[in-house]
Amino acid sequence: MRPPRLFGWWTILVYMSEETEVCIVGAGLAGLACARRLNLAKTAFVLLEASDGAGGRVRTDSVDGFLLDRGFQVLQTAYPEAVRHFDYPALDLKPFRPGALVRTEGRFWTVGDPRRRPRDALASLRAPVGSPADKARVAKLLRRVRSASVTELLNRPETTTIEALAGSGFSRSMIERFFRPLFAGIQLDGELAASSRMFEFVFRMLADGDNAVPARGMGALPNQLVSGLPGGALRLNATVDAVTKGKVTLHDGAEILARAVVVAAEAPAATRLLGVPEPASRAVSCYYFAAGEPPVDEPLLVLNGEGEGPVNNLAVMSNVAPSYAPAGSALVSASVLEPPSPSRGMAVRGQLRGWFGAAVDTWQHLRTYDIAHAQPDQSPPFPTERPVKVSDGLYVAGDHRNTSSIHGALLSGRRAAEAVLADLR
Repeated sequence: MRPPRLFGWWTILVYMSEETEVCIVGAGLAGLACARRLNLAKTAFVLLEASDGAGGRVRTDSVDGFLLDRGFQVLQTAYPEAVRHFDYPALDLKPFRPGALVRTEGRFWTVGDPRRRPRDALASLRAPVGSPADKARVAKLLRRVRSASVTELLNRPETTTIEALAGSGFSRSMIERFFRPLFAGIQLDGELAASSRMFEFVFRMLADGDNAVPARGMGALPNQLVSGLPGGALRLNATVDAVTKGKVTLHDGAEILARAVVVAAEAPAATRLLGVPEPASRAVSCYYFAAGEPPVDEPLLVLNGEGEGPVNNLAVMSNVAPSYAPAGSALVSASVLEPPSPSRGMAVRGQLRGWFGAAVDTWQHLRTYDIAHAQPDQSPPFPTERPVKVSDGLYVAGDHRNTSSIHGALLSGRRAAEAVLADLR
């Protein structure tokens, strides 16, 4: 901070200003990835975050001994940018079992990945989720997406996901009972309207790695990135009112002068501060319950293959990572794509009662997260890499610049940092 040089109001103005090479607005994964790259290049920066903690949409709250991620989230360990940025052993990752439990015809059926768990092959064939020919088509799809690089997948000719699946010959049963709830959970895309590019990318990540959560919750991801930054670089509760070339103005009137400014915020905030086009947002809600006993025994994602009721997918998080719940309790997460309403909570509990019986009435509701801007829409035409430079000295990062994923957020932050470094040089 520059020392005061004059008296009166000018003294206050100078005292409230400071200079740095780069100012990053937003400490979500994109902003943290940008900061990490600048730090590796020994470039001075200030990282501003409006809330009381880093991570953006990837945070974890501790409630009565339970770890509640802010919305159901997983790390796909095959994400190239995640491999680049995170120390996986230090995160103590806990994987889901490959496959899913699909609720259809009044019961749960195991649909596994015989490549990784041959013992699930027979159960998968018996499940009324597609035909044996559909299972063969899944194997063909896997070969197709694994035969190309990630870059090639994201630049293939595109259509919608539903059109791509139908064009590959998948039956209505397979689409409605498996692909629709699965990708409604991953991409918040119950219509399967997202670009086939993103569908193939996600399917490739599912094939190549695990779905996992850190033992201490998804908030461990941003916390690990923060731990590698210089002390004092991250400033919390720092709301930004305006961004112009060379200057960031905070809500308290303070100013930060910088040679480069990176707005690494979710799409609505980036539009407000920079005027960049704002993609539509997809919303999701997550209900958390404390149960005395887990309603299912396996660390599997539960999919609603019946197409009825507000709950699209469910997971017993304590089956995956026991640290998510105190001893003697189970943590149940239920994801809902329907908009909030006064009666929705009763409908959620009623649907789960139909699945798991009267024990659901004893479950304690811990918290509901309604996330209006959970993901940018990815319907075609879907450019999987948008520019990160807005104008001289102004840059933008976030999952709205690349794929709507942890991978996309991290990649956009690194791209923005590298664009800044190239210009500063």
